Amino acid sequence: MSAGPAVQTLQAGALRMRVATQGSGPLVLLCHGFPELWCSWRAQMAALASAGFRAAAPDMRGYGGTDAPADPAQYTMLHHVGDLVALVRALGEEQAVVVGHDWGAPAAWHAALLRPDVFRAVAGLSVPYSPPGPVDLLTALESQGITTFYMQYFQTPGVAEAELEADVTASLRRITYSLSGDGRGGVATVLEPSKGFLHNTEDPAVLPAWVDADDLAYATTEFRRTGFRGGLNWYRALRSGPELLAPWRGAPIRQPSLFIAGDRDDVMRMPASAAAVARFDRSLPGLRGSHVLAGAGHWVQRERAAEVNALLIEFLRGL
Repeated sequence: MSAGPAVQTLQAGALRMRVATQGSGPLVLLCHGFPELWCSWRAQMAALASAGFRAAAPDMRGYGGTDAPADPAQYTMLHHVGDLVALVRALGEEQAVVVGHDWGAPAAWHAALLRPDVFRAVAGLSVPYSPPGPVDLLTALESQGITTFYMQYFQTPGVAEAELEADVTASLRRITYSLSGDGRGGVATVLEPSKGFLHNTEDPAVLPAWVDADDLAYATTEFRRTGFRGGLNWYRALRSGPELLAPWRGAPIRQPSLFIAGDRDDVMRMPASAAAVARFDRSLPGLRGSHVLAGAGHWVQRERAAEVNALLIEFLRGL
């Protein structure tokens, strides 16, 4: 039986990063998304440690115990990849397998794309790999006349912060439930004019059994302390992608790769996601499996921990 995670703060390049580690063996980095923390990977850390791997789950840039620059310009994908490369070194390793969920998935995909020498394999959860393109998502939405997509609502500094921070406990409870396979979905989508992000969410009387009450309480305490600006700044750096990633435009990821999502995930209902999955034969020539789990929503590694753990361990052992 492996001991629980050890949490420490390391200097990773220019950033101080809080990182939880568990187990020993080949390094596996686990990258969370919005609005989460390292503890969203607790079930995977225990399973990986038991299977002979060293799991490391950081608070990503802008979150929890990791530095949170105020300027959205410091949240480009190049910054996130740089953080992960520096973290591998700070953990005393030369290489890692990188796994990401939600915003952590693009960070993981791009880490594999930009530094195949460091990241020998990659797994993405919820957000499929789409090679860098000529137009960012915000510009693409504007060209279609869409102005109230949730990522657009997140752009103006202070607006989403005020909504989410008014009652952090309720915000996290609503987001956790409503984006899951137990909720009705339709949250990460176009918002009603003049309505906030939480308008499409439900406040459940009881949270599902897969929600770890202690981890939710921990996350609530952390977001009360830090606010949501750091996490929202990931969305505010979206426009920089096409210019900064132009050298990799259209490039495939050739390392072994894995994709896992839930069929009730709002992200999987977006047209861009279906198009990205349809291109996997070209964009992920090293793909070892693409799994869409029935009944699971956005928080797939928590909602379906046993299935995700089995898929990850099978993938890692096959490398």
